[in-house]
Amino acid sequence: MTGTSPTVANWELMLRIRSRADDRGVKTAAIAKALDVSQQYWSALTRGRGTLAEDKLKDLMALLEFDIDERAELLALRDIAKGRHPFAEYSALFNEQLMRFYGLEAGAQSVRSFENIVIPGLLQIEDYTRVLMKARVTTGRPTEVESRVSARLRRQRLLEGPDPLELSVVVGQAALMYRVGDDDIRSRQLQHLIAMAERHPDTLDIRIIPYEAGGAIASLNSATFHLLDFKSARLPTLGWIEAAAYFEIVDDPKRVTALEYLFDQIRSIALDHQRSLELIKEIASQN
Repeated sequence: MTGTSPTVANWELMLRIRSRADDRGVKTAAIAKALDVSQQYWSALTRGRGTLAEDKLKDLMALLEFDIDERAELLALRDIAKGRHPFAEYSALFNEQLMRFYGLEAGAQSVRSFENIVIPGLLQIEDYTRVLMKARVTTGRPTEVESRVSARLRRQRLLEGPDPLELSVVVGQAALMYRVGDDDIRSRQLQHLIAMAERHPDTLDIRIIPYEAGGAIASLNSATFHLLDFKSARLPTLGWIEAAAYFEIVDDPKRVTALEYLFDQIRSIALDHQRSLELIKEIASQN
């Protein structure tokens, strides 16, 4: 179930402040001086590292001449931003970038994802995830594997409840065919995809790129990526790109636009939702 995430609230708070400062021509040095903080500290705040103290926020709103209504909105955002991160108990396990992504995802209204060779994380069954995590974790600690599995299962709750995340995924047929674990896991994973698609017809859209379209998808040469959209009209689309040893949040408008164009190109190659579901069922029946 989606909701207002502290990460998203803090992001919106700082975006609105930075936009106002730009409009007023107030430079970073002037803000840092008015708040009696270093420019480095202010820069960290604008990147989502920490939350402004209430008194400093009030001083800043006065400096930037926000009206009374907007001051109330910004103070409300700060109150939310001070809340507990939905994955706080995993902070020792995941780095800052991943924690920020999970916080943003928890407050997103919709996500568009492309995965070519694995089932998307939000649609994985527990055993499928466990096999992947055992292959990824290099410490040899079983507790780390189980914590990572637990975190992924927690993220999947976003798809349930009265206000579920809207998820649109494009997946390569290879992801349906690869044997992750044993045949039983593969079979249950395919059945789970079918069940999820049928249980959430209004908020879950699954598209499969068939093997015969392999040449077209290969020419696009894309890694896994996601696009996050939010309820607030003030918040832009964000991107997330990931590979085996690399991932990043993408907030540059030009790069986000490029990812949106790429997603549309990939989606145009895929089968429509109904034909995709039929293909999944056909493959599942062969097990």
